[in-house]
Amino acid sequence: MRKLVYASFFLLLACGPEDQENKTETHFIKVDEINPSIRPGDNFFMHVNGTWYDTAKIADDQVGVGSYSFLNTPQKQLLENILTEASQETHPTGSIEQKVGDFYASGMDTSAINARGYEPLIPILDQIEGIQDQKEMMQFIATELKSNNQTLIGLRISPDDENSSINIVHLSQTGIGLPDRDYYFKTDSSTLAIQNAYQTYISQLFELTGSSVQEAENAATVVYGIEKALAESHKTRVERRQVKENYHKLAVSDIEKKDPNLRLASILEELGLDADSVDVRQPAYYDKLNSLLQSVPLSDWKTYLKAHTLSTYASFLSTPFENASFEYNKVVSGQSKQLTRAQQMVQQVDRQLGFDLGQLYVKRYFNEDAKKRVLDLVNNLQKAFENRINKLDWMSDSTKAQAKEKLYAITKKIGYPDEWREYPVSISRNKYFENVLALRKDASRYELEKFGKEPNREEWGTTPSTVTAYYNPSLNEIVFPAGILQYPYFDLYADDAVNYGGIGMVIGHELTHAFDDQGAQFDKEGNVKNWWTEEDYSKFKAKTQQMIERYDTFTVLDSVHVKGAMTIGENTADNGGIYIAYDAFKMTEQGQDTTKIDGYTPDQRFCLSIANIWRVKTRDEYMRTYVNTNSHSPAIWRVNGPLMNFEPFYQAFDIQPTDKNYKAENERIKIW
Repeated sequence: MRKLVYASFFLLLACGPEDQENKTETHFIKVDEINPSIRPGDNFFMHVNGTWYDTAKIADDQVGVGSYSFLNTPQKQLLENILTEASQETHPTGSIEQKVGDFYASGMDTSAINARGYEPLIPILDQIEGIQDQKEMMQFIATELKSNNQTLIGLRISPDDENSSINIVHLSQTGIGLPDRDYYFKTDSSTLAIQNAYQTYISQLFELTGSSVQEAENAATVVYGIEKALAESHKTRVERRQVKENYHKLAVSDIEKKDPNLRLASILEELGLDADSVDVRQPAYYDKLNSLLQSVPLSDWKTYLKAHTLSTYASFLSTPFENASFEYNKVVSGQSKQLTRAQQMVQQVDRQLGFDLGQLYVKRYFNEDAKKRVLDLVNNLQKAFENRINKLDWMSDSTKAQAKEKLYAITKKIGYPDEWREYPVSISRNKYFENVLALRKDASRYELEKFGKEPNREEWGTTPSTVTAYYNPSLNEIVFPAGILQYPYFDLYADDAVNYGGIGMVIGHELTHAFDDQGAQFDKEGNVKNWWTEEDYSKFKAKTQQMIERYDTFTVLDSVHVKGAMTIGENTADNGGIYIAYDAFKMTEQGQDTTKIDGYTPDQRFCLSIANIWRVKTRDEYMRTYVNTNSHSPAIWRVNGPLMNFEPFYQAFDIQPTDKNYKAENERIKIW
């Protein structure tokens, strides 16, 4: 998912009577945790969450705690329960239960895994050592692509940006091991620590396969040097937001002439892709790779390939490899303790057999009434969005008509897919690495078979149990898995203020993605096409620039700032989503009432719910990486940022000019 996808937010639990009674007593907003010493207009995030934030403890094996993506933590315990049961029972061969149960069991057998050491990788490492020339090296790269190993060639099959009715080959920049290209060039202390930890990690991988300390250190230096050279050609995350500048459909024959060392035609042939043209998203990377293939000695390339092979498969090998990987991750994320083996395996099953596991999850935990209720909310928010489009003072009638057509053409996917992805793979209870490899090959096969076909509009890009939501502009669809349909985002028994401030905000956010800086460049069919008048688009760009400049001023961890240009899509969606959700809420009976619950008006509860869904506390190390690599603003600014521009918030909480986050009416940025 290229699929350009906005994964924006992040289980409907089976609640017993006692749970429901507790929810009723608290009315879904924990008013006793609100900090009255912090004024709403100074810092609404901490006003609502401050008492919790000051006492919340982050577990040693976690990087954060709270709502948002960290709801995946209790969610994974539910999945662990399913997998434990499935692994302890006998099931028909080939059944969903047998596959997920035996895959889980094979990964839980750490004695067998440790006994093998790195033996499962020896055939691949020997193959690398036996490479005689550049041609054989690129043949190896092609073979590894069949195992979903995209070390030097980032290849995926997805709709053509300019013809969304057909899937084509897209090539993207890749080849590096650090979180982002900028990590190779920054010289601040935290980045240098990550650079050193990464090189130590690479060195340890070689030591674990028999290299001396000096040989391992030399190998790490070689690998890091190649990666840094490749990173020089990478576009930044901000540059990659420019949709049209990351689409270059080129003839394979022309690429062969320009960059002959890539041997692209041979790679495509090996993969069974009869393509006469491909989309090269970042041509500078492939030009650089072509040059390095000529200038870097083959022996160094073999060292590089061994390092990336070891790194790719380290978590599937014995404990020393797993520990080496974790030690590097500690520096990046601040997580001080590894997850239990059971929780590690929950993640692996979800990644590699996610839709099989998802079927079991939905049967056990998903309430079908939630699907109907959320669909009602989506429909209400579409109507609210249409009304907002009609009232825009900066958009012409012709562009408004196009926008509304796109709005109502959006496909809505809620809960789980109508068609389940199948995994035609035999899973053994005794061979963990072989299971992993078979599933990786199947994942590659599944993607490659899409080439030249019409996109499957029933396909999902995330598993049903995941706490997330996304908009996909290539298919003009919004997706809300079962995993996010839980409190604090949604509850069948919650009042409308809570649900519209929760899942309603999520829905509004995803709808707005269809009209953010990237989504606005796609038409209702998912094609990159200009459907705006020139004047309207200029006004839109000016408004997004205001948003970029505003978010650039927001700080995290004292001197670290939010990157406004990198987060503009998500910030636009947050700011649009809050208004759309509120307008839809005002269509409800409670939205038109003033009856208080726990001393708060409906409008106040709507705002409290927004702060509630972003109740998150993270480690500083994790947040530093997050700010540099994530397209979303930190949680505090996903609350305070949009509320600065949200007029009903000013009225609901009597926000005054003396409040720190107060913005004069002419400073309140409104796009949608």
